[in-house]
Amino acid sequence: MESRGVPWLPAFVVTVLSASGSALAANSNYCNGPLVSVLPPTSFEGSSTSSSSQSSHYAKLNRRDGGGGWTPGHTDTQHWLQVDLRERVEVTSVATQGRYSSSDWVTSYMLLFSDAGRTWKQYRQEDNIGTFYGNTDADSVVHHKLSHPIRTRFLRFVPLDWSPTGWVGLRVEVYGCAYKSDVADFDGRSSLLYRFNQKSMSTVKDVISLKFKSQKPDGVLVHGEGQRGDYITLELHRGTLALHLNLDDAKLHPSSGHTSVMLGSLLDDQHWHSVLIERFNKQINLTVDRLTHHVRTKGADDSLEVDYELSFGGIPLPGKPGTFLRKNFHGCIENLYYNGVNVIDLAKRRKPQIYSGNVTFACSEPQLVSTTFLSSSSSFLKVPVEPLMEGLSVYFQFRTWNHEALLFSATLAQEPERLVLLLINGQLRLTHHRSPLQSLSDGQWHSITISLRGLQVSLTLDSEPTSTLELRDSVDPGSSIFFGGCPSTLSSQSCRNPTMAFQGCMRSITINNQPMNLLHVQQGLLGNYSKLQFDICGIRDRCLPNFCEHDSQCSQSWSTFYCDCSGTGYTGATCHNSIFEPSCEAHRQTGSASGYFSIDPDGSGPLKSTLVYCNMTEDKVWTVVKHSSSGAMSVQGSTLQQPHVARFNYSASPEQLRILVGRSEHCQQEVAYRCRKSRLFNTWDGNPLAWWLDRSGEKRTYWGGFLPGVQQCSCSLEENCIDMNYFCNCDADRHSWENDTGLLSYKDHLPLTEIVIGDTNRTGSEAVYTVSSLQCYGDRFLWNSASFYQESSYLHFPTFQAELSADISFYFKTTATSGVFLENLGAKDFIRVELSTPSAVTFIFDVGNGPVVLTVKSPLPLNDKQWHFVRAERTLKEASLQVDRLPLRFMEAPSEGHYRLQLSGQLFIGGTASRQRSFLGCIRALSMNGLTLDLEERAKMTPGVSSGCPGHCSSHNRLCHNWGKCIEKSSGYECDCTHSAYGGPHCKTEVSVSFESGSSVTYTFQEPFSVMRNKSRQSSAIFAQSSKSRESIAFSFLTNQAPAMLLTVSTYHQQYMAVILSLNGSLQIWYQLNREKRPDVFIPHPYGLANGQLHRVQIHREGKDMYVKVMDCCLLTHSVSVVIMKSSEVLQAGSRGFVGCLSSVQFNHLAPLKAAILNRGSSLISVLGNLVESNCGALADKSSSHSLAGEPHHTSTDDRGKERLKNAAQTDSAVIGGLVAAVVLVTLCMVAVMTRFLYRHRHERSQQMAPVKEKDQPPLPSRLEHGFHAELDLRTAVAARDSRKEYFI
Repeated sequence: MESRGVPWLPAFVVTVLSASGSALAANSNYCNGPLVSVLPPTSFEGSSTSSSSQSSHYAKLNRRDGGGGWTPGHTDTQHWLQVDLRERVEVTSVATQGRYSSSDWVTSYMLLFSDAGRTWKQYRQEDNIGTFYGNTDADSVVHHKLSHPIRTRFLRFVPLDWSPTGWVGLRVEVYGCAYKSDVADFDGRSSLLYRFNQKSMSTVKDVISLKFKSQKPDGVLVHGEGQRGDYITLELHRGTLALHLNLDDAKLHPSSGHTSVMLGSLLDDQHWHSVLIERFNKQINLTVDRLTHHVRTKGADDSLEVDYELSFGGIPLPGKPGTFLRKNFHGCIENLYYNGVNVIDLAKRRKPQIYSGNVTFACSEPQLVSTTFLSSSSSFLKVPVEPLMEGLSVYFQFRTWNHEALLFSATLAQEPERLVLLLINGQLRLTHHRSPLQSLSDGQWHSITISLRGLQVSLTLDSEPTSTLELRDSVDPGSSIFFGGCPSTLSSQSCRNPTMAFQGCMRSITINNQPMNLLHVQQGLLGNYSKLQFDICGIRDRCLPNFCEHDSQCSQSWSTFYCDCSGTGYTGATCHNSIFEPSCEAHRQTGSASGYFSIDPDGSGPLKSTLVYCNMTEDKVWTVVKHSSSGAMSVQGSTLQQPHVARFNYSASPEQLRILVGRSEHCQQEVAYRCRKSRLFNTWDGNPLAWWLDRSGEKRTYWGGFLPGVQQCSCSLEENCIDMNYFCNCDADRHSWENDTGLLSYKDHLPLTEIVIGDTNRTGSEAVYTVSSLQCYGDRFLWNSASFYQESSYLHFPTFQAELSADISFYFKTTATSGVFLENLGAKDFIRVELSTPSAVTFIFDVGNGPVVLTVKSPLPLNDKQWHFVRAERTLKEASLQVDRLPLRFMEAPSEGHYRLQLSGQLFIGGTASRQRSFLGCIRALSMNGLTLDLEERAKMTPGVSSGCPGHCSSHNRLCHNWGKCIEKSSGYECDCTHSAYGGPHCKTEVSVSFESGSSVTYTFQEPFSVMRNKSRQSSAIFAQSSKSRESIAFSFLTNQAPAMLLTVSTYHQQYMAVILSLNGSLQIWYQLNREKRPDVFIPHPYGLANGQLHRVQIHREGKDMYVKVMDCCLLTHSVSVVIMKSSEVLQAGSRGFVGCLSSVQFNHLAPLKAAILNRGSSLISVLGNLVESNCGALADKSSSHSLAGEPHHTSTDDRGKERLKNAAQTDSAVIGGLVAAVVLVTLCMVAVMTRFLYRHRHERSQQMAPVKEKDQPPLPSRLEHGFHAELDLRTAVAARDSRKEYFI
């Protein structure tokens, strides 16, 4: 969404916009006069006053009379100072002082505004900042220019913090100017009709501007239509503004022209909102407040033809102005302009072209009083009840985003039983009765009526049918009932919050048909309360604007927003990070063999992933992108006037292809061209008879090589044409078949998008051509590096564009003790990544709330002249820092505060703007927000920096494979395969084991654990750190048995995951992250895999998002299903165990199978049965290898899908990052453990929230009992050591 102006804006719009305010307010430079200094004492009001000399009318800026300012009473818990500006004015700035010559001042405050002194709204600055910083002494003036002016009559200053040595003291001034407007009031049955001077009005550009405030969430604001089917409708729908437009003739184009735009949220808050509609031909800009949405209309026409009239406030039936087709607008509209015409002014002057039905010209103010419940733990409203003989009736309205809350609580006759109305999963639940399946956590107002008569309770929600419930005991509310929550200190009654207290707004509370005066509650005259705001509904839509990236879905609670990344191909708190590797070269580094893979060349950039074929040969990794016309095409009968034209549509978009080609070291595309009596050139005027278009649509006439602009074929470049008088074999114009096949390799022109042939119309003329797929190899950014060897050296690039999100990743190696890797400064904001000590990397940034510092400390020095990986990320939700495979440093962003990182200077790499603390060493593969910086090219022109980096481990040749780490040595290098599932000198040798019936391995290891939030700790190696747990799992298997247990991970907190083959051989992945809910089951591969072939499985889970990739020799579907199945599936698979071969098992940065095989003599490893080391994986890889020759036709498939864990806890880390975890690979002894977990899971579901209890185990075979007891003994030992984890293999 954007808020920029539009270059095509017609001249008369300027008149419209200036007229919509006032002449004085049109220029903010002249709208800065003082407004408070001239006000009478009656314009000031305070929540209380400490003395008559410190009353509210002394609160004028720089005044010293009286007590020198306003000070509230010390017993006042909700203090405020209110100013009546006598009429609606435009306010552009405010200023504050403390009480004159005292120790009383306000250090921070909120600013509320209202038209009538009721129904307040909080003013929010840029970045939705709702707090103004105040004074640090009594007499200095702190001035705030408002980021956007407000038009209001009443202002209320609400102190939040004050002098630490004194009390609240305040003097204020407000600056602005007069504001005049034309207002019309619509009562829900009224409308304005603006009739044209002619029968119909046809326009190619329209401008409609207005302001409105509404008492209802639905209602038509503007409507016009024509007889041919054109229409325009602007309406409120559930508090959102919707614009519907059709420019097409309905008879000619019955359904193609309809266009709808939705914008805004919570617009029924009884406050003013501005709307601007700009249309020029098909282009539409809709602006609501300060958000703009741009869209083009569908259909063929570009003019709007409206007959007779436009209606405002409703859509009247023809001939019946008092009846309407849709809900009328109920509220006020001001400054309504249609193409420069002031409609309300015409109505006020009773002009004949205006029909005004029941419209008045003064805005009526609503009398509803809302209250905001602020705290999810301590907010409550206690109100007294006058008992009635016939029972109790309660009515109220509420709105919220939260899914869990206590809404209402009343005592039953037999305490501690209560009648409780809850919000659970967005649905109402009255005691044990659940409302219809309707989500009430949508931010809309909902009305509730509860009526008790005898033992019967009736509940009515909105306009739904009434539900009834029979109680076992009558209701005795006593002297009071509770709304929104219960006091935490209540001891005499049983009222307590079963879930969360209510966070949201309530209004229209009525008890026994008597409205509750909430202002009396605020004044302490009625009832009691905690953590409430009165006469204001503070609900906000945190999904507007939508900060969830890559088309992900935004949802929210009262205090924050969440992003659902399902199906986007991205992950993270805001769906910022791509789950896919950037290139085929990167896929090979993960140990992948040839096959189809999704790659995302721009990473977190705007482009989506694309599916390509990766051909992994010995010396190169080829990326193959197919197009729509892969077969041979024969051409006859074409001329230059009517040529043969063929277009090629690729599996990737043009922009994706541009980035992919640019990232590659080399690209090529073969054009096989055979001809007889068909020329390519050889014309008297030099114009070609055939050509092709490059990726930019430019005409190209060369047919081979990498030298553009030369009209030659490959035979000319190789000097072997059949007739040396011509540059192409076809130009010899022979009757025999000739060949001009060429290989195009100039990257800037690839791929070929269109081919044109124009000389096949003569007798015997024919051409046959084939265009191959686009083929590229190499990733020139993976090893793009620079060496910094002078202390004052650095590279500079344009400003890093990272307002809302930033991700930075790179490798470095150095011997220096410290240095700045990169830095970018703004006026106040900045971002920096540095080596702060020899063993610590620090990520620091400031978006306006103060510096945020994240540091990862390594137990070993980082200046060891070896490559180390760094990844820093900052989004609106969180910031993180990863160094190598050390625990992630993580910090959540505050829900309130500045969030835009505003940078302006140059980006410095390897140094700073001050040329101090420069980095000495090498940096490579520097990527920032998906864009990899070309360090080598920039280093060529920079003194003190050289391209590339010396050392064996800095070359393009991949010396270590499968996540092996290259270690520099004085006379060479070696590969550290510690964290790789492979072995051998280059980490290429598979570690495979054949399992017989009854065999298993148990591997136990010790490692510290933690969850990182606001300070550095270490974390679990099994379950990755941070507030969201994550796993990356990869393994290969071969079996003929189904069902079978492939892998199981379980924690001592009763959560587990299991990867099994079901009875039909299909792969299933089970997750149980929340023991109170059913497990999630994923079926990424619905076909049988127990077929004796080797299959590779890769699983990645982050929080609630999971991605699965299955690679084998067969063509697979690309779907992931979530189904509800019985836990017996896992039991059955576990009881059969596994018979077959497992290889290359990787769990996060661990290789448990390899560790178990290499450390059999360790006391931490227990082996049952017979294990045989095998090379089954290597044999399978050898049999399925491919070469580059020819197109891939029978290949591996990337079976990849994404699903979201429905029953995961909101924060999994406390569950999944536990003290002890077990990873189980094809084990039989684990069946007893899984049985206990699953049996307990079923018991807990039946007992709801009841405490967990152990259940007796069903009888098991003796060999399973042996494994079960062995596991119990091991668990006892582990519990004693308190930080052990187990692998069962």
